[in-house]
Amino acid sequence: METNKFVYDYPHPAVTTDCVIFGFDGSNLKVLLIERGIEPFKGKWALPGGFLKMDETAEEGALRELEEETGLTNAYIRQFHTFTEPGRDPRERVITIAHYALVRLQEVKGGDDAAQARWFAMDEIPPLAFDHDRILRLAQKMLRERIHFEPVGFELLPETFTMKQLQNLYEAILDVHFDRRNFAKKMHHLELLIQTDDMVRTSPKRESQLLRFNNEKYEELKQKGFRLEF
Repeated sequence: METNKFVYDYPHPAVTTDCVIFGFDGSNLKVLLIERGIEPFKGKWALPGGFLKMDETAEEGALRELEEETGLTNAYIRQFHTFTEPGRDPRERVITIAHYALVRLQEVKGGDDAAQARWFAMDEIPPLAFDHDRILRLAQKMLRERIHFEPVGFELLPETFTMKQLQNLYEAILDVHFDRRNFAKKMHHLELLIQTDDMVRTSPKRESQLLRFNNEKYEELKQKGFRLEF
């Protein structure tokens, strides 16, 4: 058989996409992990991911894996790093293009691997397969950096939420504690929040007003070089 002159005769690495899927339950930042059913690392927990198909981009592959694992088809996803260390996969030379995704827990339906998928709080992560712990920790670092430039609560919180839920989210991501009044003052000053007419009972004696994000104001601030400082 004649060899295509444009095909190089040397070993080629395989390419995968791994996705760090973050969610928020109102108190804790969580990540979706998959229990592996095959070797290598059978029975170990790992990030959702898989081998890239020949006819798709890295983002398309990550979105496909995300849909298969969560049922989501229109999620916030960002590529953040490429991991190229030799030996990171015992099967063969594998390069992975890593993404992180932000999803609302209540919208996750579960795909084919639902029985093998589980949400873990960031302080309860089990030992992970491959180099996935390193991938996860770098994704967490990138999320902490991006929260100053992008209102990630758009993707992690319900459409309407309380100020307490928003504060809990920022505290969970940044691993800090904010003064309640100062945090609310900062958020209202930025005009990123719109007050709704709806209230929700947060305790037997207290009701809180529901809020939603002001997307138009965010786009305006973004054009001016938005940066959120606390």
